Amino acid sequence: MADKILHDGHRQRLKGRFLKEGIDNFEDHNILELLLFFGIPRKDTNALAHSLMQEFGSLSGVFEAPFEELCKIKGITQNAAFLISMVPQLSRKYLDDKYKTGQVLNSTEKVGKFLLHKYVGRKDEMVSMICMDNKCRVLNWSIVSEGSINAAEVSIRKIVQNALTQNSSNVIIAHNHPNGLAIPSSQDIKTTERIKSALAAVGINLLDHIIIADDDFISISDSEHANLITTLG
Repeated sequence: MADKILHDGHRQRLKGRFLKEGIDNFEDHNILELLLFFGIPRKDTNALAHSLMQEFGSLSGVFEAPFEELCKIKGITQNAAFLISMVPQLSRKYLDDKYKTGQVLNSTEKVGKFLLHKYVGRKDEMVSMICMDNKCRVLNWSIVSEGSINAAEVSIRKIVQNALTQNSSNVIIAHNHPNGLAIPSSQDIKTTERIKSALAAVGINLLDHIIIADDDFISISDSEHANLITTLG
């Protein structure tokens, strides 16, 4: 009984601190501990938070850990593992909703900021596109395909169709390297050339091809391959 009162008091203090101060001053294990309150209702989650941090190396490592691996940790319930697994995708959905259409993406920095959160928690390669008007105002962002950028005629047709449907003047293509570096491969360059040609045939500019890896990205238009595509203005 005494332990239960102690744990309940600690939980209320941590929740109160969050409501008063926000999460910025929390240690990473305290953030995890707070989250675990809702997946493990009546147990001390402090030691478990430390165990998860030790096993997966960091807070982001815990959040990105596969559900099955989380369930192997002693003390983790399926509800807790499910809740942890939802965090990256909830974060992405929140930011997707917050940063919708209407933004003007007239610099590489703005494009990168717009795209990075859309790839949070993605474990497989994904190709997406931004459709924009003649002032680089976002009309639409959509997923073109999940799989390699190199798979392709259908992907290129879909890119052109989406661009025409949105009455786009400009398009930016993006894809990620989930287990690699944000460096374009020779095949990425060839595919960029093909997409540029297909869009140009219907009067639409390909402004850039962004390659994303974790929290890093590279713009092909800012790289040594900039001659391939129109430079962002």
